[in-house]
Amino acid sequence: MVKSENEKKRRVNQWTWVFIGAVIVLLLAIFLVPRNYPVTSLIHHIKSCYCSQEGLKYHGMVEDCCCDYETVDRINVEVLHPLLQQIVKYPFFRYFKVKLWCDCPFWPDDGMCRLRDCSVCECPENEFPETFRKASGNILSSDNLICQEGKPEAAVDRTIDAKAFKGWMEVDNPWTNDDETDNAEMTYVNLQLNPERYTGYTGPSARRIWDAIYLENCQKLDPSEECQEKRILYKLISGLHSSISIHIAADYLLDEKTNTWGQNLSLLYDRVLRYPDRVRNLYFTFLFVLRSVTKAADYLEQADYDTGNSLEDMNTQLLMKKLLYDHKLQAACPKPFDEAKLWKGQSGPELIKQTQRQFKNISALMDCVGCEKCRLWGKLQILGLGTALKILFSDNSYELTAQRLQLQRNEVIALINLLNRLSESVRLVHEMGPSVERIFGKIIGGPTDQISHQF
Repeated sequence: MVKSENEKKRRVNQWTWVFIGAVIVLLLAIFLVPRNYPVTSLIHHIKSCYCSQEGLKYHGMVEDCCCDYETVDRINVEVLHPLLQQIVKYPFFRYFKVKLWCDCPFWPDDGMCRLRDCSVCECPENEFPETFRKASGNILSSDNLICQEGKPEAAVDRTIDAKAFKGWMEVDNPWTNDDETDNAEMTYVNLQLNPERYTGYTGPSARRIWDAIYLENCQKLDPSEECQEKRILYKLISGLHSSISIHIAADYLLDEKTNTWGQNLSLLYDRVLRYPDRVRNLYFTFLFVLRSVTKAADYLEQADYDTGNSLEDMNTQLLMKKLLYDHKLQAACPKPFDEAKLWKGQSGPELIKQTQRQFKNISALMDCVGCEKCRLWGKLQILGLGTALKILFSDNSYELTAQRLQLQRNEVIALINLLNRLSESVRLVHEMGPSVERIFGKIIGGPTDQISHQF
């Protein structure tokens, strides 16, 4: 019996020293990592060991929303993210119509990025659905159909789209600067060939965009404002900003010489995770956009998703219905955001007009982005956000009907792609946030909130 007990003590001591040694090695590995090194593989090991042992940093109700963080993370992983990832790959949501060649209305365009990955691959005529195309038009000669990224299969098509889907209206969005009914100089872009990622667009030109958004056009968007209506726009832009930064960090050019791409976790921490308000605003923006989609459910269910491919179009319709009426989502978070609480009282109409003017200015700033791919995703996501605002606030009765709401095809494409981008960002924060914060929160000093993001 004594021998058995001694043997047990010996084994316990042995494993204790092994554990202490492993901890020492791990700490040395962490603290010897250079500040800007992505340390992707190290983080993956740490995440797999510790993710299940600690709770989330964010809990309770998302501010100004009707759903808590834990529920948002769960329903996003179980329902929203898998569905949205499928939906955006279908032809209807894959092709976005955009004006890429626009003059900046505020200053001369002087900043282009240094990487070829900044440029956008536009679609050849035979790639996008027949129903998207004009029957005849001026097409560039084959000699000029050379994509800026050197991919012939994504060559430029500059035909004008003059044909809308059956049942789709061409109506202008009062919240955005672009005239969506003007098809001149519009280009179709395959979003799957042009993912939102790091482009090398940095420096004064990129900073000037965000400075103009936050400081010049939106100087009244004070995050500490007590009035909920005046906080809304700031939080939406901050949440979108966080999401863009997360996508850049998640798909980053780690080594330009070897063309190695991966996750830059130190950048993820620097730009977003070290600032709790930016994470909270990301969740707010996600729920805000989700609410607009669920509010427009009747309209989106009845929409015509015809692209000429009956099987894929039927799958698109089925997946959209599942997204709109999923029982898990309806049970867990039936109303992600309550827009009926806003714009009350005598000042309500003026406040909503002021917010609309400010957002329109932000929309106009997308023409000043000096990088094509950044401009593409900036325009798409701002149009998506403008569409969410249009759905939630353009109808003062708050009782939205499919007959009263009018959306155009491009607005629906932008709205669902934006929701997918936000869903992806929330997933990345949920899965990687705790481990990244534990590591880089010790290596780097505490938060000093400042406007330092870039596209």
